[in-house]
Amino acid sequence: MKQLDDFYLKQEEPVKGMFFALKEIILKQDSEITHVLKYGMPFFCYKGKMFCYLWTHKKHKQPYIGIVEGKYFDESFLLQEARSRMKIMLFNPDEDLPLEQIEKVIEKALDLYKSGIVKV
Repeated sequence: MKQLDDFYLKQEEPVKGMFFALKEIILKQDSEITHVLKYGMPFFCYKGKMFCYLWTHKKHKQPYIGIVEGKYFDESFLLQEARSRMKIMLFNPDEDLPLEQIEKVIEKALDLYKSGIVKV
């Protein structure tokens, strides 16, 4: 768990605060969500299956949530870029987090796993 904590602590403000807030928002969505470090990134799993992660976009220098099964989403604010499966939701560190949008996307991602579309 120390490496996972270190990921957050090494971030600079305001990104550090955003990542801590995003972590709490995601974890409170379902009691089956776990929080692990994979590939040097904080990943969130539902019943052991990765469904989203936190990272910073190299080009835009903005924090984001990556949705593992983003290909099932058609929300205009999610970016696919050169990814075939994942989509990301970028955040401006100088603005408040769009809480309602985040919660809806996380809920939709969880629903994919709960419905059986994505095998858990």
